[in-house]
Amino acid sequence: MRCVGTVIRGIRTPIIKENDDLATIVVDSLMAAKESEGFEFKDKDIVAITEAVVGISEGNYVTVDDIASDLTEKFPSKNIGLVNPILSRNRFSIVLKGIARGMDKITLLTSFPADEVGNGILDENILEESEFNLASTISEDEYRKTFGSWIHPFTGINMVDFYRDLIESEDCEVEFVFSNDVKTILDYTTDVLACDIHTRFKTAKLLEDSGANVYCLHQVLDKPVGDSGFNPDYGLLGSNKATEEKLKLFPKTGDEVVVDVQKRLMEITGKQIEVMVYGDGAFKDPVGHIWELADPVVSPAHTPGLVGYPNEIKLKYVSDNKFADLKGDDLKEAIKDEIKQKDENLTGQMITEGTTPRVLTDLIGSLCDLTSGSGDKGTPVVFIQGYFDNLADD
Repeated sequence: MRCVGTVIRGIRTPIIKENDDLATIVVDSLMAAKESEGFEFKDKDIVAITEAVVGISEGNYVTVDDIASDLTEKFPSKNIGLVNPILSRNRFSIVLKGIARGMDKITLLTSFPADEVGNGILDENILEESEFNLASTISEDEYRKTFGSWIHPFTGINMVDFYRDLIESEDCEVEFVFSNDVKTILDYTTDVLACDIHTRFKTAKLLEDSGANVYCLHQVLDKPVGDSGFNPDYGLLGSNKATEEKLKLFPKTGDEVVVDVQKRLMEITGKQIEVMVYGDGAFKDPVGHIWELADPVVSPAHTPGLVGYPNEIKLKYVSDNKFADLKGDDLKEAIKDEIKQKDENLTGQMITEGTTPRVLTDLIGSLCDLTSGSGDKGTPVVFIQGYFDNLADD
């Protein structure tokens, strides 16, 4: 009897640089890990590659000047409103630097008490005791008087101060406004850059319906400026700071990479192995209240075998209800038979209650993100076995 279910391994690779043959590095690293760890490849194994090394290997970078140039073309007034940028040094500071370099004035509207992905900007206890509520519009002076220079407990930084200093360092004027109504920006300007990630289409429609000239971050650097990098689908969304003057964009060759790696693994192993590119996981930290997903999607590329949703029965429900009178081996065999006989589509059936109704790539990408981390583990490839197995698979 099998005693182990899903197994996840972080795979160490060489440090990947621009123009490296990523597919060869991934496959060679998997083969080295096989020899080191003694595992065998199986059909429906999963190889996941972090988006960072895909973007690095393809050399998909843009500079602060590239951003400034694109935005100057889009907003010749050089007086724009930024709506709901996330509060992140890694994710947005270099984008903001490029915006400021191209503009004369920025009105920066941020939601409160936190940004879209949960980064706080004020003390919620003070907010509850103040004259303001979530429907209020708060000026920067009112913010200072009420909340002071609020320091984020994780970063030790006040992001209002940080963003102000960054913008002014580019000889650009800035005014902060705190509001949860994006249409508040229209009191200041009708040229708007919507900087939110997952709500950007709703934001753009609300503002456009009110007469604003609106672009979203996915429409900035969606085409090259000169010989710059670009991403036709996501623009600046999903970008990460590379240097003080350069951003790595979300990868645009992921589809080619996953197909290439899958083909090579089939030739070497004879197994149908699924491959995906993953970025941030789609999970929320219950302590810091940070929603991890600052990328526009968890997986920008994956092979067809990873399309869909889990189709699982809830073992606890079956055990407590249908087989309440069984125990031990009898219970186990009854449940295994139930799994073998389950419908191909269990959507809406009580037997699935409590299972996770999320797309497979979001679930697997979250697992991979937690495995590889974002620091110094050195495992930008994750190898998963047994993910699609169940108790009935001996």
